[in-house]
Amino acid sequence: MGVSVEDDLWKQPGNELIVDIQQIFLTRDVLQKRVREIGQEISRDYRGKTPVLVGALKGVIFFMSDLLRSITIPVEVDFIAISSYSMEARDRGVVKVTKDLDLPITGRHVIFVEDVVDTGLTLNYLVNSLRARQPASVEICVLLNKITRRLINLPIRYKGFDLPDYFVVGYGLDHHERYRNLPYVGILKPEVLFNSKKER
Repeated sequence: MGVSVEDDLWKQPGNELIVDIQQIFLTRDVLQKRVREIGQEISRDYRGKTPVLVGALKGVIFFMSDLLRSITIPVEVDFIAISSYSMEARDRGVVKVTKDLDLPITGRHVIFVEDVVDTGLTLNYLVNSLRARQPASVEICVLLNKITRRLINLPIRYKGFDLPDYFVVGYGLDHHERYRNLPYVGILKPEVLFNSKKER
């Protein structure tokens, strides 16, 4: 079996992208295979329709772009951006929308695309906000499903992978805005998390 490019990068000393990564959780090849499968499912389920894919910036950018390239029916794309009012508000799932949708979604079939779902509180808040605009339907598409932290059960139509209680980065996922550009999903070293908490 040949060595993948990311494994070559993994072995290069002094590579600043991977020095804080404990191990690769999902390789680039595994990610791409599953994303293609989800794209095929969406293409079958929405044949004859033009769904609107809505993503929440910034973590979803890699997943969304690869997913779009795997869908073989007409689609439209839009994004929202959110931030938390406070730690207490975030824990309740209440967020502030800093960029709203540009497209009207009334009467449209909407697929909300998310990178990670953990408690489900924020996702529930956002999906309810979309439903208030009276779309024809709203379905949820998630790359990583962290079920161990779930507080609200949400009907996830399309799921990439179940995620144990790890802190992962890469493929759009960040820690203090770093590591998004890793081509795989990796588990961050515990000491990196610990040191960053001390600094804050």
